Amino acid sequence: MIAYLANFSFSEGRFPVLLKQATVTPLIKGHSLDKSAPSNYRPISNLNFFSKVLERLFLCRFQSHILKSPNFNIHQSAYRPYCSTETSLQLLLDHAYSAADEGKPTLLISLDLSAAFDTVDHSVLLKRLSCSFGVTGNALSWIQSCLCDRTQSVRIGSHSSPPNPCLVGVPQGSVFGPLLFSIYTSPISTIAKSHQVSQQQYADDTQLYVALLPANYNQDTTALESCLNSLRTMVL
Repeated sequence: MIAYLANFSFSEGRFPVLLKQATVTPLIKGHSLDKSAPSNYRPISNLNFFSKVLERLFLCRFQSHILKSPNFNIHQSAYRPYCSTETSLQLLLDHAYSAADEGKPTLLISLDLSAAFDTVDHSVLLKRLSCSFGVTGNALSWIQSCLCDRTQSVRIGSHSSPPNPCLVGVPQGSVFGPLLFSIYTSPISTIAKSHQVSQQQYADDTQLYVALLPANYNQDTTALESCLNSLRTMVL
């Protein structure tokens, strides 16, 4: 029965409406943080079990296509097999140590997106999937159906808020939401490369860095500044 329903959903390019309702449980990001400050909580979506089964089945075919694309950021170490915070750190340190051996200091800027998963623009994401990753037809329709017309309510103890529509973002707690976020931020690598700036990402944490030549400090720092300006104007 589950296989039949899943195949029907994929062939029709439609995600079941009843599975788009999420209950958000706020979880404190750290035990030492002020529990009275709403910004110190992470909104984890408790999703229907069958919706996660559907997502996982879709991800099994979808992920390999995305990871093989030349437009996927190969320096994104999150949400990928055999990659972790360790591989991200190793790449960054290897670059810095190699530059130091040549007498070049490394200038690094760290970027972090606030409420990253909650700010994903659906129209931009869908356009990126189509234009940059070649996702079309029922596959694109299914993702669009999965993202659109979602609702969520917040539950604390025995109290729940009325359902509210989710016009942007991907649910934190979904199976393929993290990969969609990686796709959404994939242009960062192209922009950094165009400015000859090295970059490394882990989820929404981005490091931009350049090895400085003593005779070209101004040129190298200008390249990094230009890269930041380009990223600031990028549609995210």
